[in-house]
Amino acid sequence: MKIYITTIILLLSAICRSEAAYPLRETRAIWLTTLNGLDWPDTKATTEKNINKQKKELTDILDRLQKANINTVLFQTRVRATSVFPSTHETGNEPWDRCLTGTNGRTPNYDPLAFAIDECHRRGMELHAWIVTIPIGKWNDAGCRHLRSNIPNAVMRIGDEGYMNPANPQTAEYLARYCQSITHRYDVDGIHLDYIRYPETIKTVPNADAARKNITSIMEKIYNAVKQEKGWVKVSCSPIGKHDDTKRFSSRGWNARSRVYQDVKEWMSRGIVDIVFPMMYFRGNHFYPFLTDWQEGAAACTVVPGLGAYLLHQGEKDWPLTEMTRQLNVARQSGMGFCFFRSRFFTNNTKGIYDYVYSQFAPYPALPPALPQKQPAALPTPEFLTVHEIGGHTIMKWNMQESSLATAGGIAFNIYASHSYPVDTSNPQNLIAMKRSTQYMLIPAEAQQCYYAVTAINRYGHESSACQQSIVPEQICTKRAWQHCRKAMHTDQ
Repeated sequence: MKIYITTIILLLSAICRSEAAYPLRETRAIWLTTLNGLDWPDTKATTEKNINKQKKELTDILDRLQKANINTVLFQTRVRATSVFPSTHETGNEPWDRCLTGTNGRTPNYDPLAFAIDECHRRGMELHAWIVTIPIGKWNDAGCRHLRSNIPNAVMRIGDEGYMNPANPQTAEYLARYCQSITHRYDVDGIHLDYIRYPETIKTVPNADAARKNITSIMEKIYNAVKQEKGWVKVSCSPIGKHDDTKRFSSRGWNARSRVYQDVKEWMSRGIVDIVFPMMYFRGNHFYPFLTDWQEGAAACTVVPGLGAYLLHQGEKDWPLTEMTRQLNVARQSGMGFCFFRSRFFTNNTKGIYDYVYSQFAPYPALPPALPQKQPAALPTPEFLTVHEIGGHTIMKWNMQESSLATAGGIAFNIYASHSYPVDTSNPQNLIAMKRSTQYMLIPAEAQQCYYAVTAINRYGHESSACQQSIVPEQICTKRAWQHCRKAMHTDQ
């Protein structure tokens, strides 16, 4: 009854108030699928010209995502026991995925994961390496054949498909080592675990409790391995969209805990997952009561509903746009953020979903939530924020203590601008640039009359107090100049 009443309140609130207040902190994520090039790439990297074209396809996607204020990209990195980076011994020497060149095992002659990380960070966005865990492709495909040769006892067959066996301890060890190696080698912001469950097509399991323990063991080993390497890297998963039956609503036999043995609420309560992206590709009573159920079981974990942007397409369920906008607003009222599946349906503006997010729902940037488990030491404030004329350009500069810059994972900077002084850094409308690595920024000519503030932010997502621009009393800033400033600075690379 509590879940039912809470759900009704949230629905009424979203209907009566079509736009929730814009938050400064909110996960706005996208699944960017490389499987069969569904979202990227279209061009195969077989020549130098095509390598550059493939890279530009990705940067064009990221530009479009940045414009819509998406702040988190779940980039499919392990596909089907195949990878989109040069795999090493620690990652099982898995073959290159065919999406890059058209041929499994063929190198694209560059590192797409490193490239994607750099391009996301240039835009102030996080990149989480999306790892497909248990499925390893067709029995005779390159990835499955490779694992059958190297760890045969950890591989099982169901029909024509190969899977890593959750009951075999080698599976947890292999996947933990794989994720730890990526965390060590790359500057990822997160490790995102997909299909960390039993296949729904499996005919027998030892028993339900044992099966859940097997999956939980894999989750825990990966979590501990990643955190041992870099404590600030977020570990997330994408479970089935309904955790289990609730007291009032049935999952109709398709749920995480009882059907595929993902005991996600236990993971959240034990603190062995940082973010949960439940795949909630439903509507009506199949969506809202289960959204509330996830929220009530979140503990200290961040829950971000995965929304099926693909369901808007005429070739899928042909949902009206209002169905998706209602889900977005209810999720925001619940403090949950959103994650779209998939990128191409969003960037192609299916049924107007991109336009709605860009112009109405998320017209201003937002910072991803900080890791709640980590209580930060006092983060020093940047100092001496000034504006200078140098070589015909106007430069904003500030200082940061050298000892602070040596913080684990490094320090970055958020830039705020306003037509009033002091700059209100709690207002997302004033956030114009996120996670800048330098201690300076070029100010466009049309934005030189704005007021500025800068904060430091660490890799756990904790932000310092603001250093306000040093000004003289006669300085003024018009509202028109501030609007030019926000537009110009947000698109600055």
